[in-house]
Amino acid sequence: MANYFRTYTGRHVDLLDPKTSEISIFDIARSLSHLCRFLGHTTKFYSVAQHSILVSQLVPKEDALWGLLHDASEAYTGDLPRPFKGLLEMVQYRIAEGRLMVTICDRYNLRPEMPRSVIVADRAMLATEFRDVTSMDDREWIINECGVAPLPTLTVEPWLPKVAETRFLDRFTELTA
Repeated sequence: MANYFRTYTGRHVDLLDPKTSEISIFDIARSLSHLCRFLGHTTKFYSVAQHSILVSQLVPKEDALWGLLHDASEAYTGDLPRPFKGLLEMVQYRIAEGRLMVTICDRYNLRPEMPRSVIVADRAMLATEFRDVTSMDDREWIINECGVAPLPTLTVEPWLPKVAETRFLDRFTELTA
């Protein structure tokens, strides 16, 4: 049985031994724009691509590409909830996801450690998303779950997948030009 799968652009990605040549921003943008946050437990479709763009806009410019690509491995592994990823039985998944993220960092010349600003922005977006795109309306629960309050100056209005894909690629071009 092969350890690879075929992507949107026709590449074969080996999940156990990924290569930088297998990674494509077009595959990442396409996949993340079609992946719904919260496993789809949302009031409207809300993509990982849009989440990534918003995170990239919250961090300092020098960390913006990291912010955009912080969930890029999910284009190859899927978006699983944090409690599930943390299970002992998921160790092989975490190893594969980590290898993919290192390969993505190599491909796009990012240092392998996620910047602190991206971690903070990701948490702030999570809280804001709970408020804006899920049925969770308990602010105290959101703060306890995320460690931060939702952003008061941002309201998430979900985009269609094609819009999210185009904006993701535009943001990538803006940050790498």
